[in-house]
Amino acid sequence: MAISQRLDMRQGQSLVMTPQLQQAIKLLQLSNIELAEFVEAEIERNPLLERGEAGDREDYSAEEIQPTSKREELTLDDSSALNEAREAMDASKDDLYESGTNSDSGQTANEMSGPSAKTDWSQAGSGGSFSSDDFDFEGSLSSEKSLHEHLHDQLKMSGLSQADQLIGSRLVDETDDAGYCKVDIDEVATALGADPANVEAVLEVCQGFEPTGVMARTIEECLALQLKERDRFDPAMQALLENLDLVAKVDIKALCDVCGVDKEDVTDMMSELRTLTPRPGAAFSSGPSIAVAPDVFVREMPNGMFAVELNSDTLPKVLMDKAYYAEVSTLPMREKEKEFITECAQNASWLIKSLDQRARTILKVASEIVRQQDAFFAHGVAHLRPLNLKQVADAIEMHESTVSRVTSNKYMGTPRGLFELKYFFSASIPGTGGGEAHSAEAVRYRIKQLVDDEGEQVLSDDQIVEILTEFGIEIARRTVAKYRESLGIPSSVQRRRKLKASA
Repeated sequence: MAISQRLDMRQGQSLVMTPQLQQAIKLLQLSNIELAEFVEAEIERNPLLERGEAGDREDYSAEEIQPTSKREELTLDDSSALNEAREAMDASKDDLYESGTNSDSGQTANEMSGPSAKTDWSQAGSGGSFSSDDFDFEGSLSSEKSLHEHLHDQLKMSGLSQADQLIGSRLVDETDDAGYCKVDIDEVATALGADPANVEAVLEVCQGFEPTGVMARTIEECLALQLKERDRFDPAMQALLENLDLVAKVDIKALCDVCGVDKEDVTDMMSELRTLTPRPGAAFSSGPSIAVAPDVFVREMPNGMFAVELNSDTLPKVLMDKAYYAEVSTLPMREKEKEFITECAQNASWLIKSLDQRARTILKVASEIVRQQDAFFAHGVAHLRPLNLKQVADAIEMHESTVSRVTSNKYMGTPRGLFELKYFFSASIPGTGGGEAHSAEAVRYRIKQLVDDEGEQVLSDDQIVEILTEFGIEIARRTVAKYRESLGIPSSVQRRRKLKASA
């Protein structure tokens, strides 16, 4: 076969990400702390940018959401890769994240009012603030994990339901640097709308995390957890822990009386106590703790509705100094200087618009999450609804990838506590007879409640299926078994044996 050259023409489609679009996407996924650092760096780099005052910032209005008992299911259509590319291409135009959003006086309640006189909305040109020189090598290096990060990682791998993980996240956040979780179980249960026994059970699971003894409420409980792991927590050792004041005084005679052992045993037990760690969290990084600030607030109104609004304290105040730009533009300059000033103006106007769109998008996504999960805010964790990214994306006419970025590292301050937006997403279990679907986490919660309340009548997986069916939940026996195992609940046979052994 002869080797020859030829010229072919091919037609295809490709997505070109402009530097400005890359910047908009990057800003959307930053946390409020990272965003503040980024904006400060841009202000130092761009002479046309300046910090604005509180009155210069756009007014983001809150939206009131009425709690509902039922919600119609959304009709979801699969998007092809070509449609995704087209949506992303459209995002590089006037509207960065959403399609069909107008910015006149007819905009929706959770969007901003029109631009202020000091905001330049002209689209930037070919300039951009992203290049390979911006890569932060030191920032990419791994750093030592904090105790809270370590506990949150274990919580994600614990197999707990989403509802229980919400409880566990609250307990982890209440844990101090020494590793103690000094919380009032009833207060946490009331705040989350959960059963105190369930909160206690979640805390017990969390107390099994590493390091041993972590998330104990008292030093006695901390030492007991470590002794139980060593299989050394007997009645004598328990009595010793209940009298740590005598241990501190080294009152051997009194300890022999309360523990019911001789002097040699007391001495050995005291020696073993000295090998334990009273501060299990001390081995972890104790750098400065940064409090997480909510990006949005959810408030319950007197009429039973929920108001969703942005946290104005986390929104950067950035303006473009148009007067300085007009003055500099009239000065005689070389070609490179003109290019620099023009690029600074383009970058400044694009950054302001990107920040504005970021705020609108976060508020829009958060408002839709509250609409979908209003039962949780009104009644508690047992009422979480099934929710995924596509449902939210379709409801607010955005792309799933946009919703995914918004829900990462963004927090919602609610009357029930502080939650990351992504915590409100869960799988669904179909309802019987084509009824309303149920959250998988809420189903797990029901299974746990059934087992906790079963008493002497131990329920089999088949019986649990029948009870859930009566509640309108269509679920297979193997799914019940999977959820039961993820909750750490033994089988009905094992529970019957344990019940007989304790009788």
